[in-house]
Parts: sequence; structure tokens; C-alpha cells
Amino acid sequence: MYLRILITTFAFNLFFFISDLKAADITIEMLNKNKETKQRMVYSQELVKIEKGQTIEWIPTAKAHNVEILVAPDGYTIPKKTKLSEKVTMTFDIPGIYLYQCSPHAALGMIGIIVVGGDTSNKEAILKEKLVGSKSKKKRDKLISEI
Repeated sequence: MYLRILITTFAFNLFFFISDLKAADITIEMLNKNKETKQRMVYSQELVKIEKGQTIEWIPTAKAHNVEILVAPDGYTIPKKTKLSEKVTMTFDIPGIYLYQCSPHAALGMIGIIVVGGDTSNKEAILKEKLVGSKSKKKRDKLISEI
């Protein structure tokens, strides 16, 4: 009986330990409207600073949102834009700045920036990227100024 309880407890703890290992370090919601700021078509966190090896998970809270990385540091293979309305998880192992957008709502300013490891060496590439719509351009410039 004691052995059964011990094994069950061990298995239970191991399951939650492994679950924690797979959990994202940062969660970003893809929103139609931010309840706090009242902004429409935004990511819940638009500027995120993380360390090398950390993971970000994007969660759609409404349909028709995605993640499309536009600019990344040298050595990073930019993945295809994600499917609409799907949860996305990415791990960032290369230091630098990453610029991403929601493809359907880019013209409305739905963009975000990730800074990995405090490295801003590719800042000029981010500033040179041609974005759709003046809202995205203004937001990008604002976010870059906050780094």
C-alpha cells in the first residue's frame, strides 16, 4: 500500500514538473480589443524583453489573428506566417530584435517587438522594414524608442 502511494505521488509530481518545463515563459494574447487601453486589434504585450532560450506563446482570444515574423537577427530562420486563430509557441535562441505582425490586421497597427538578450544590433533592419499602414509604422517607431 505504501509503495502504491509513493509511486502515485512520484508520477503525479513528475507529470507537473514536465508540464512546467513545457510552459511558455511569456504569454501574449491576440486581441480584438484591449480592455485596459481600449485599443483595437492589438497584442496584449507589444514590446517584450526576454533572455535567450525563453519561449513565447501567443493565444488567440478571437478569430482571424496570427503571428508573422517580418525581421529577425542574422542566423534565425524566419518561419512561415502562422495559421489564423491558432495558438503559437516559439522559442528564441538567437539574441536580437524580432518584429512581427498579425497579417490580416497589420494596416491597423497590430505589430509587436521582441528583444532577446538585450541585443539591439539589428535595430536598423527593423527600422528599414516596410510596413503596411501608417499605424504600424508609428507603433514600430514608438516601440523601438522604448527599447
